[in-house]
Amino acid sequence: MAPPYRPRQRWREGAMCRNLHVMRPEILFPLFKETTTLPGLGPRLAALVEKVAGPRVGDILFLKPTSVVDRSSRPTIEAAREGEIATIKATVEAHIEPPRNRFIPYKVRLSDETGFLHLVYFKPRIPYLQKILPEGEIRIVSGKVERFGSEKQITHPDLVMTEAEAADMVGLETVYPLTQGLSLKVIRKAIKAAMKDVPDLPEWHDGAVRHDRHWPGWKSALHSLHFPETLAETDPAHPARQRLAFDELFARQLALQLVAFRRRRKSAKPLRGNGELVEKVLACAPFKPTSAQTRSFEEISRDLESGRRMMRLLHGDVGAGKTFVAALAAARAKEAGAQTAIMAPTEILARQLARTISAFLGPAGITVDALTGRDKGKKRQEILDRLKTGEVDVICGTHALFQEGVEFDQLGLVVIDEQHRFGVSDRLKLSSKGQRPELLVMTATPIPRTLALSVYGHMDMSRLDEKPEGRKPPDTRTISMDRMDSVINAVGRAIERKERVYWVCPLVEESDVSELSAAEDRFAQLSEIYGGNRVGLVHGRMSAQEKDEAAVRFRNGDIDILVATTVIEVGIDAPDATIMIIEHAERFGLAQLHQLRGRVGRSDKASTCLLLYQGPLGEIARKRLDIMKQTDDGFVIAEEDWKLRGAGDPLGVRQSGLPDYRLVDIEAHIDLIPLANEAARKAVYEDPDFKGDHAEARRILLYLFEQDEGIRLIESG
Repeated sequence: MAPPYRPRQRWREGAMCRNLHVMRPEILFPLFKETTTLPGLGPRLAALVEKVAGPRVGDILFLKPTSVVDRSSRPTIEAAREGEIATIKATVEAHIEPPRNRFIPYKVRLSDETGFLHLVYFKPRIPYLQKILPEGEIRIVSGKVERFGSEKQITHPDLVMTEAEAADMVGLETVYPLTQGLSLKVIRKAIKAAMKDVPDLPEWHDGAVRHDRHWPGWKSALHSLHFPETLAETDPAHPARQRLAFDELFARQLALQLVAFRRRRKSAKPLRGNGELVEKVLACAPFKPTSAQTRSFEEISRDLESGRRMMRLLHGDVGAGKTFVAALAAARAKEAGAQTAIMAPTEILARQLARTISAFLGPAGITVDALTGRDKGKKRQEILDRLKTGEVDVICGTHALFQEGVEFDQLGLVVIDEQHRFGVSDRLKLSSKGQRPELLVMTATPIPRTLALSVYGHMDMSRLDEKPEGRKPPDTRTISMDRMDSVINAVGRAIERKERVYWVCPLVEESDVSELSAAEDRFAQLSEIYGGNRVGLVHGRMSAQEKDEAAVRFRNGDIDILVATTVIEVGIDAPDATIMIIEHAERFGLAQLHQLRGRVGRSDKASTCLLLYQGPLGEIARKRLDIMKQTDDGFVIAEEDWKLRGAGDPLGVRQSGLPDYRLVDIEAHIDLIPLANEAARKAVYEDPDFKGDHAEARRILLYLFEQDEGIRLIESG
């Protein structure tokens, strides 16, 4: 069963790309037609095709095969090998109806000059079989050959054809993702029809790029994808497959590089300061900044002072101190007379950021406030008034920051925390509140360098690869769920020592209800044992205020145990908490386990992370848990997570923000990412206004992969 199709934003004919000042090129019109224009695809079947591919002809052509069936073996019955797929020409001898016993299958006997073959059917539609396999006629049958006693047989053959029908049969048959009610025959027929409309597109790559890797033309590569003539062509490393993957990567990188170039080309008001406020913040900080924090702040400062618009990513490990770097950047902006807006994905995180940053900036006289959806009426208006008059220097908030009525006195710096949780339009709305403000995006999900290029290739990067001095990494242990009673008893001893405990319950099924139910059941059990006043509960269905109140009570020590769903992965910070318990840890990816473990080990106190697992463990799950025990380095974990997950879900797509590619196999094509990034940089540097030899072809490429709308949206900010 294919994953649900995620509809892309539909094009409006005549939609303008602000960068390129053109409509969709006419040459691409055939690829943007509705699938109902293809023969044999009425509204019902087109709706099913849309679930696995999309609503347009181009979507079908970009549906990558999941596997291939080799039907090139055409042996005689005697030469057909057991366990292999064979395509055999034979005469239908007889239909052998079994006695009235539902356990005995229906058989059709075929023969050629070398022997006999039985086709075996369970629960058959006998009239249908008699129609397609008439006695005395020749048929071509294909399927896996088996042996039953002395007989060779094929159970439920994949294909039964006449000789005329088999004339067009290919040796290698591609297999595609399906949904209920949709057959491979329908998909293949649609793709075959769609290929007839594929235009001859101009070449958008430099000759050297294609020549060095022996890549075919785009149309030829697309034909090879769907109609391979050799098994080698089905390998993701084949030149044709590489070509298609590179085209998709190059289109995205080209769009990103155009955005970055045009943003940087526009001048910005330099945010220069005298260093006075920054020095006060550093002098009052409760710790000495790491060299990585100092280096990152210096990089940000140079951007702010350059007079060119900053687009920088600050990424680092859990607990590496990105919030402190953001606070220093806000202090520098204040020195230059500018305000800072920091946008977070949840109310809990927004208010936590406001408290943390206020503690850093307060001693320097810099005012910090929070604005979220729960601020209503008079309180909200007071915050808005102070923001408009410049009395608030730093505002932390959620989507509420870019709503109508929110005005700044002088917005100069926009910081987006956990940026992959926001869409492009969200960032644009906030940026539009100021006069070309500088942009700093942050994430606490370490990403291997090559994959980072795929997501953030248009940005300058600052990397926090050190932890503050004095922090002790958690002692990570794995414990079987069978020892739950011992774990609960150990928790009791811990809270008697005044320690605080996170207890995370997993997503058992693809349902919020099951996750919530697991957390509520554990909350009820622990409350009964230790008393309801010592145990708290946080889950995604609670209101933001309820979650915030529970988080504050836990942080302040009013409750000893916080039972939660993965909502605490980002957003709840209790530096004094020393124990993290994760139930069914085998169900989590490495990146998520590391994020959860990062809730403890945030002070100089010894901390523990208990990974509770339900055996027997699979090989991948066991490796994950072993890696968690071996290292606390988020960048090492990110690399190992990539190796274990491969193309299945590199780093957790939801966490890394990795795009949903259609023709790219990330594991096989990872070496193409830096190549595409470099090629796109070169293309934009040499022809930023799209007037050169390849301009028209590259404009077509952007439309082909739907990147022009992204450029228009981003550039509108």
